[in-house]
Order: sequence, then C-alpha cells, then structure tokens
Amino acid sequence: MVYRQPYVHDLTGVFAAPLQAWSEPHGQIRGNGAQGVYFGDDRVLARCLLTVNDQEPEWISTQSRSAGRADFLSFLRTAAEGTDPLVTLNRSRAVEGGRLGEALTFTSALEEELELQVRVDLVADAIPLEQVRAGAAGEAGSVAPGEARWSWRDGTRAVLTAEGAEAGFDGSLVRLEWTALLKPGTVIVLSWSIDYDDAEAPLTAASAPVLRTPSVTADSRLQRLMSRSLTDLNSLRLVGRDAPADVFLAAGAPWFLTLYGRESLVAARLLLPIDATVAEGTLRAVARWQGTVAREETGEQPGLMVQEVRQRRLSMAVDAVVRELPPVIYGSPDATLLWIVLLHDAWHSGMPEDSVRDLLPQLEAALDWLRHHSDPDGFMKMPVPPLQGPGHQGAGDTRGAYRYLDGRTATGTVAPADLQAYAYEGARAASVLLDYFGEADAGDEWRDYALRLADNFRDRFWCSDAAGPYPAMALDDRNQQVDGVGSGMGHLLGTGLLDGEETRTVASRLMDRTLFTGYGIRTLSTANPGYWPTRRRAGAVWSQDTAWIVMGLLRTGLQEEAAQLAAGLLDAAEGFDYRLPELFSGQPALEVRPPLPYPSACRPHAGAAASAVPVALALGGFRASAL
Repeated sequence: MVYRQPYVHDLTGVFAAPLQAWSEPHGQIRGNGAQGVYFGDDRVLARCLLTVNDQEPEWISTQSRSAGRADFLSFLRTAAEGTDPLVTLNRSRAVEGGRLGEALTFTSALEEELELQVRVDLVADAIPLEQVRAGAAGEAGSVAPGEARWSWRDGTRAVLTAEGAEAGFDGSLVRLEWTALLKPGTVIVLSWSIDYDDAEAPLTAASAPVLRTPSVTADSRLQRLMSRSLTDLNSLRLVGRDAPADVFLAAGAPWFLTLYGRESLVAARLLLPIDATVAEGTLRAVARWQGTVAREETGEQPGLMVQEVRQRRLSMAVDAVVRELPPVIYGSPDATLLWIVLLHDAWHSGMPEDSVRDLLPQLEAALDWLRHHSDPDGFMKMPVPPLQGPGHQGAGDTRGAYRYLDGRTATGTVAPADLQAYAYEGARAASVLLDYFGEADAGDEWRDYALRLADNFRDRFWCSDAAGPYPAMALDDRNQQVDGVGSGMGHLLGTGLLDGEETRTVASRLMDRTLFTGYGIRTLSTANPGYWPTRRRAGAVWSQDTAWIVMGLLRTGLQEEAAQLAAGLLDAAEGFDYRLPELFSGQPALEVRPPLPYPSACRPHAGAAASAVPVALALGGFRASAL
C-alpha cells in the first residue's frame, strides 16, 4: 500500500475534543483528503455540502471566531441584483460538547422577495482516522442511517436535529431540504445539528471551567497569540470517562486528538507559569495508564508511563509502513522522565501537597523503572518496539532523526542527549520530592545517580567540529557519538546538566544561522548533508521545541537569546494567523515570509499553543512568579 498522508495546511477546522470538522476554506466538506467530521477515532461524516437554489454559494471570506466556531461568508447571485451583491449567507459552523451544528443566516437588500431552496447533503461514515491519515480511506459512506438516530458500532450514537427541514435518507446520504421566502430587509436563520456520543470511548470532552486568557503587554501581537493559543488549548481538553476531574490536553488535531503522554506533559509544563490545574490533571491522567507488567506487544513495562491511548487497535502508518497497533501503547521513556519533572514543578507551582502525596506510589514505580533500565553510566536508551520497526520513540520518533555529522542515519537503539537531560532533571526532582515527602536522606540515591550521569555525559557526549565543541545528538548502539548538530541539544538548557560555560556554548550553537532560521530552531543543521527543510526531524522547525529552548534559556539567565528566539516564534505565529503549527519548514526568514507550512502538521497542537507562554515571558509580556 502506498502511504499518502493528506495535507491539512490549507483546510479550515473547528475543534472541541473529541469532535473536529475539517473543510475546504469556503466551508464545503467533500471528503477529499482529510476533509470530514471526526468523533474520537472515527470519521463520522465524510461530506457536508450546501447548495441554495441548486448552486453552491459564492464564498467571500472565512472568519475564525474561536477554535470551535468558523463563519463562512458568501453571496447568492440573483437575476435582479445587477452588479451589487445584495443577498448574503453566513454559514456558521460550531462544535461543542459532542455537538456539530450549522446556522445558515440569509439577509437580503433586494426590493423583491426571494424564494430559497436550501439543501444540505450529509454522508454518514465510520472510517477509522488512521486509515484517513494513511491515505487509505476508500469510498466514503460506510453507514446507512435510515432515520435521524443511528449508530456506527456498539455504544455509539448520532442524533440529527433539523427544525423545519424535510429529511430524506438514501443509504449513507442524509438530505436536508428547506423552502423559505426571504423578504427585503428580513433575516432567515435555518439550522441543523448532530449530537454524537460513544459510551465505550475511554476519553471524553472536559466539562471543567476553561482556561482563562492572561493579559499581556509589550508587542500587541502577543495578545493575539495568547488569545488564539488559549482558545485552541481549551478546544483540546479531554478527560478520562472514569475521571472527569482530571483534565489534560490532547496532543493535536487532526491526527492526535487523544492522550499522548509526552506531548500532553510538555504542554502542561509550558503552561505552568499561568496555570497549574492542567499539570495536575495531566499527571493523574498519564499515571492512570502507567505500566504494571511487561508486554512486548504494547511496549509496556512496570512503571513506564503511557505513550498513546486509543479506543481500539489501529492500522497506523509508521515510516510509510502500515502496522497494527494495540489501543494503548508504551515505549516512550521520555514521557516517564517528564512526568517526574512535571510532578516536581507542579508542586512548586501550587499543586496541593495532598495531591502530590497521592501520586508518590506512581513516582516510586517510575523511579524503579529508571533504576532498572539505565545502564551503568546512568544513560537511558530509546527502545525500538517490535511493532514500530527501525524508528525510535520519543522526540526523535521518525526514521532519520539521529544523524552523524556526515549525514548518515543512526539505526537501532540510541541514547539521545535530550533523554539524558530529562533523566538528570528527573533524578534531581525526585530527590527533592523524596526528601520532602519521604524519610530522611530518601533522595540520596537519585542525587548520586544525577552526579554520575552528569560526569559520564561530559566525558562521552561532548565532541567538536569546525565551529567548535557541542554535545552530540546521541550515542549509537555501539556507544559511538552520533555527532550531528540539531535542536536536541537545546533541551539540555536549564536542566542543570550543563555548567555555565557549557550552557553558553550550547546557546551560541543554537543561535547560529545553521540552526536558527529567524523563526525557530531547526531539528538539524543546514551544514549536515542530511538536512532538508521539510524533513520532519531532520530540518523542519518544531514550535514547542523552540519554546522549550526559550524556557531553558530563561532558566539559565540568557535573556537576550531567549528574547531573540521568542521574537522569531512570534513572527512565525503572525504568518500562521497566530495559530502556531506543530512544525513548519526550515527555510530561513530572509528567504520566506511567512514561513512555509509543513503540510500535514497538527494545527492546533497543544505544545505549539502552549508555546505562547514562554514567548510572552521572554518578551516581557507579563511576569510570572517562577519558571
């Protein structure tokens, strides 16, 4: 099978997890590529086509009102209007709490009344999202409703409401028709909606109060970025069906509107300066799926935190090969280490001590996993789960992510530099938590571990090229340096793994034009033969990657460099209508403005949206008590 992931950069979406709808920019949903309405892991509508008097409205503008609502403005042509467009249609599409709806508002400045024959064609579907993602969705319309209430598998429900419409059902096609008389100076509003529910889904929409948008000063663009980012983050909120109070952020739309351990934890940590509630909910949600036994099929190990949660087995494309994946998968060590770090930071940001104490058993289990899976030097390796093929889990989850200076790709198990930084920071964080919440000297083991890891890292990872010293990307399966230069070294900043001189060296390398595009930090230096601006992990820029580096620079007092990077991300955000994507192309800002999109990137994306917080901090937009 040929793997052809659809592009989404030119589509318009509305989102309220676990529901999302993707259309052409003018609002029509034809089922091409990623177009469609998705509920959880299924595309539930393949098409949604509007005609008025047997013609498609002539689109003029799309107005994004929030993450969950978009207005598509059109004109209707009539024989009597002459050159002036005098009949308007606002097609307002919204999603909220499992409901998809449209309000069709017609207005007229004609001198005579106009008869409207309005039709909406819906095609019901139940194609798994991952088949769409692989470009293998096949023919649309796998569900035949027959009436206004239907299911597509056990436990699911769709209920259609269309007041005043004649509803017809023909196989998968649901046709809604209205006849209305539009008089001069009047307004007609026609509406329809579908309520979706899935009683068997492990995740559902959050009902807790939304995150509030903080006020920011300085550059007026900061407020636009912050407002757009917070409405996006609110649209990504989910909870476990059995834990409605534990709100976390889905990784991103359209492909990862679910719990994704690393991404959810990263977003929660970036948000800590303005909100600690998401961190607490995320810690609990991720810990609920913490591994308890060893299972080769899923990658589960006792103490290991979950990588991804779905409702059922998936056919997932990994490195252009389609593989069967269990509904809950593990194999991402960085999620476990970042969980420990977030627990510490959330405590310092105001998480109640009783809530921290409740998670101490999960902390002990995570530390026990670290104890048994680090090598004698203290290093952590990134495993290669059997189902995943020759790729790597974690940040470098794409074949070709780890490259030598000559452009060759490292294969097999690697020990990435950023993973060692998470292990070091996690061990130091654990020592503080254990000292405070446990017995005297309980943290000594992890202080000793961190010291050993730091010494060995300094001996084994640092290397040089023509531009000077830097930490290698990783150690390969022969314990040789993978000496390519990329953004991964930026994750060492602020962890304590580097001394002052090493911190300044890493910051200087990151700010060099071979890595810093003017918008963000490339995943691979342009000097590397393997670089390409749209290689996912070998040249493209990840928004949250750059924001994480900004956070590290701020933690180490390198305010000037942090502000320069933050200004670049703000420029990039302006080019993406203030909705930073998961990643974008690595061309320099001097050559392209706005940045070129990575066409299949998630947008909105939790980590990218949360990047607004370190950007605002670095640019003096607001003050926070602690980073």
